[in-house]
Amino acid sequence: MDLIETRLGEYAGEIQSRKEYLWEARRDMDHIEKIAVRQTIEQTLDSAEVLKSQRKKLAKLMRSPYFGRFDFLKQDETTAGPVYIGVHHFRDERARETLVYDWRAPIASMFYDYETGPARYQAPSGEIEGELTLKRQFRIRDGELEFVIESGVHIVDDVLQEELSRASSDEGMKHIVATIQRDQNAIIRNDDAHTLIIQGVAGSGKTSIALHRIAYLLYRFKDTLSSNHILIVSPNRVFADYIGNVLPELGEEQVAEIGMEDLAAELLDHQYRFQTFFEQTSQLLEKNDGALRERIAEKSRPEFLHQIDRYVSHLEKESFQPVDWRTGRKIVPDWFFAETWQKHRGVALTERIARMVKATESQIGFHYNYDLRVDERQDLREAVRGMVRKQTLRQAYQGLFEWLGRPELFRATSGKLEYADVFPLIYLKMRLEGVKNPRPDVKHLLIDEMQDYTPVQYVVLDRLFACRKTVLGDASQSVNPYSSSSAEQISRHLHAATRVKLTKSYRSTWEIMQFALAIAPNPELEAMKRHGEPPRVVACSRPMQMIGHIADEIQAAQDAGHHHLAIIAKTQRQANRLHKSLSDAGIEARLLDAGSAGFFSGVVVCTPHLAKGLEFDRVIVADASARHYHTEMDRNLLYVACTRAMHHLVVLHVGKASEFIPA
Repeated sequence: MDLIETRLGEYAGEIQSRKEYLWEARRDMDHIEKIAVRQTIEQTLDSAEVLKSQRKKLAKLMRSPYFGRFDFLKQDETTAGPVYIGVHHFRDERARETLVYDWRAPIASMFYDYETGPARYQAPSGEIEGELTLKRQFRIRDGELEFVIESGVHIVDDVLQEELSRASSDEGMKHIVATIQRDQNAIIRNDDAHTLIIQGVAGSGKTSIALHRIAYLLYRFKDTLSSNHILIVSPNRVFADYIGNVLPELGEEQVAEIGMEDLAAELLDHQYRFQTFFEQTSQLLEKNDGALRERIAEKSRPEFLHQIDRYVSHLEKESFQPVDWRTGRKIVPDWFFAETWQKHRGVALTERIARMVKATESQIGFHYNYDLRVDERQDLREAVRGMVRKQTLRQAYQGLFEWLGRPELFRATSGKLEYADVFPLIYLKMRLEGVKNPRPDVKHLLIDEMQDYTPVQYVVLDRLFACRKTVLGDASQSVNPYSSSSAEQISRHLHAATRVKLTKSYRSTWEIMQFALAIAPNPELEAMKRHGEPPRVVACSRPMQMIGHIADEIQAAQDAGHHHLAIIAKTQRQANRLHKSLSDAGIEARLLDAGSAGFFSGVVVCTPHLAKGLEFDRVIVADASARHYHTEMDRNLLYVACTRAMHHLVVLHVGKASEFIPA
């Protein structure tokens, strides 16, 4: 570290000296010499940045150099060598010896996959076999050893239990390299699957695993893949901020993220106003609108894609009426125009007409050995335009439902499209005109909350991004069952998809998870047996009594040293009212809504929709009464709300409790 500080000081002096020289001798230097001095300064700055990165990494290593060790006896050798595993790699350059291996290194996989006994790993030179003779796990914080465990059993489980019982941090999601489980490790290190679909139950760590998988792929393919090549499709800005610290903690640069609505706006060139997914969900929850549910469900069916495809074929036949064209004695038959028009399907109209004119000119030149004059070329262009029946993309899309005999399925309010229409419109545009990919450099796409996207959305994403993908979510946590997708359904619409499952839930205590499973049973979910207080269901006679209970719970959370408490109301309107009531009572809390851009510590008021993907030390479900939670959609929301809690869950209700709440 001292050597780095010395070298950084030398670099700083060198840069300052060259800048002074550049200024003092600016009148005497020619252009080439000035460029050479500037390049030298830039190269020195680059070298300094590399050293700063090394200094930052060394500082982290000094606080916590490693978390695991195993002794590996290679086959046909007599001495077992110790292998230390840490978040970052560290090598003694003088001794030419690696002291700590990065958790992503091939040899490190044995720490996660094997106990003491026979073991193997896949090295660049081939498979290496041998035996683990010792395995230990450490916790080192700020340079001090807090504990060490030595065992022949899967010791990661012991450390995991202890880690999960701790209060959450103030910084959002953290890396989990010290507690990665065997099934999770297999998903992280899967570099064969073109598209990996992860169906993970609530609390299975699927988002964290997906981010660690990205970090692994950046390490594994460092020569061809960088953070600039990764794009995350995230459900909202709060979630994006919540997960934003994981990759930097693992030594990787932050990657770009985009919401589905932002991507849609880019693909539609910001020419259309449309409802967001959040607004659609709020509308479903606040209005008993059967027609809206039907419109959403119809456009979420896989068959709707085929209907659009057939409609495009119909439009192709109807939108172009070829006729013979002649100039002097030279004739271009109608069939040539028809064939050429079909050949350039999926191209924007202006470009398609230009290609038609160019192809016709070539045809005349080939058959008649004649070059069209300027006036003839203009006449040809006008003739081709006259063969085209023009209509806007919006008119074509609205015509789809008239062609289907279901005009009632299209509804726009004040010119604003419903969310269910946005991606079908984009798909129609792809088929009729083509779309320009706004992110052509993406080599790996990560899609979270997969259950909230429809077949049309997946087909659009697959056509737009032909790259590798990691797709994750949980079918049980859909906040809109009328447009939800399962892992099996998604795999039909993505190229070369491989499905995996994560069935063990780690987030919540055993008692909280059993309570949640009574709301929405899932026979595949295996709850980790980390015990805590049973969830409490509290009946309130009036809303102000509920506010009093919330105040008591907030005080209890502070006394217990819990950093994150969520008060979850079913709809945004209810959350807004609850936040105001808390504020009027002098209780400080932050309100999360569609415009929130960050994840906050402390007390937050939010909906299950915005809480999805997040976790909290304590959760209070506000007013889970029968009048608020009574539909299957409500059941899903209640399940999502309860499974956000890590250690403590309280369910309050004013009046009769929802039938979904277990006795």
